[in-house]
Amino acid sequence: MRFGVFGTGEVGQALATKLVSLGHEVMLGSRQRGNEKAVAWSQRVGELGREGSFADAAQFGDILINATGGQVSLSALQAAGVADLPGMLLIDVSNPLQWTESGVGLCVCNTDSVGEQIQRAFPKLRVVKTLCTVNNQVMVNPSVVPGQHTMFLCGNDAAAKQQMLSILQEFGWPAENCMDLGDITASRAIEMLILLWLKVYDVVDTLHFNLHVVH
Repeated sequence: MRFGVFGTGEVGQALATKLVSLGHEVMLGSRQRGNEKAVAWSQRVGELGREGSFADAAQFGDILINATGGQVSLSALQAAGVADLPGMLLIDVSNPLQWTESGVGLCVCNTDSVGEQIQRAFPKLRVVKTLCTVNNQVMVNPSVVPGQHTMFLCGNDAAAKQQMLSILQEFGWPAENCMDLGDITASRAIEMLILLWLKVYDVVDTLHFNLHVVH
């Protein structure tokens, strides 16, 4: 399978590296072809890893991953030309974090979310929101957190969510630990968990933690 990953930060590189380790071909996309981080990554991971522009990555991938910051996700996806890719699965792992003089907050919340904004802007894409409630190391290796813990996902397309569940299981997430929260409007709740995550991190002082739903 070919994946186009938008974003050259820690999250994008962690996901891209995991996918390469699983035998998938990956193109790490950035604003401009030849991005220093993307070039270094592609040299490090070998022949299955390539780099290019957002548009290059969009054309390369059978599945796309948005690992850009929530504040710039729409502009990045517009630059990628994803509107011309009807039916494509787009995995959105972004968080709408913003830092102001009064502290950290969300650039969109309560009545909207980045996941919903992407689905509205690109209605022919099949957007699935997931993975953004844990650190990037836990995303691709859930076993670093002992015991059972939960990964959330949501989206409007049932088949796209099933496809996402298969990818999560490749990453090491047991199916019984993956919780489908419904349509894309559930992105609001998923994205708002980042503020809780930051507070928990302050207390536990490790990146290797997660929530587990018990019922």
